[in-house]
Amino acid sequence: MTDSSQTVHFYDPAQGHGLKHDPFKAIIAPRVIGWISSCDAQGRVNLAPYSFFGAFASFPHVIGFCSEGRKDSIGNIEATREFVWNMSTRPLAERMNRTSAPVGPEVDEFELSGLTKAPGRNVAVPHVAESPAALECKLLQVIRLNNLDGQPMDNWLALGQVVGVHIRQEFLSDGLFDTKAARPIMRAGYRADYAEIGEMFQMIRPTS
Repeated sequence: MTDSSQTVHFYDPAQGHGLKHDPFKAIIAPRVIGWISSCDAQGRVNLAPYSFFGAFASFPHVIGFCSEGRKDSIGNIEATREFVWNMSTRPLAERMNRTSAPVGPEVDEFELSGLTKAPGRNVAVPHVAESPAALECKLLQVIRLNNLDGQPMDNWLALGQVVGVHIRQEFLSDGLFDTKAARPIMRAGYRADYAEIGEMFQMIRPTS
């Protein structure tokens, strides 16, 4: 039997990782980027990327993102109960990155990054016209996370039900969304690391 203490680096996060950098985000990778557009109660638009994002249900479609710190997106979504997820892609990577700049709520990140606002259909929030796909959402709930001691953390999870889907026609092929052609990018690794989708393969789930 192999001695795991010699082949595995184990650590308790409460005691520190003992490495050059915290490996958590490098291990939980790749992660789809939560590129979220929202509006505040005055109608001012915000567009920001979030590292923690995912899909949580398919009937109905539910997606969510978590903000480390109570940022403008969370306040906006609580006020209007709407948001849009925009697919971030390799051609849009630099402009997506610009929307992460720490600017005030009076700054329109669409204008800051040279992106085009496309109007919503079932929400008042605009989406990124250049993005291959966008999901309009109505807020289900905002949850402030607690730690194991029951203490509130400065982490806020917003969950929304998809009420509208935008797909640019050039990314539809034989009635299927062409994920590879869309070239989505993901967070992968440490602070500056991103990944583009590579080789894809098919595997059918067993029926018994």
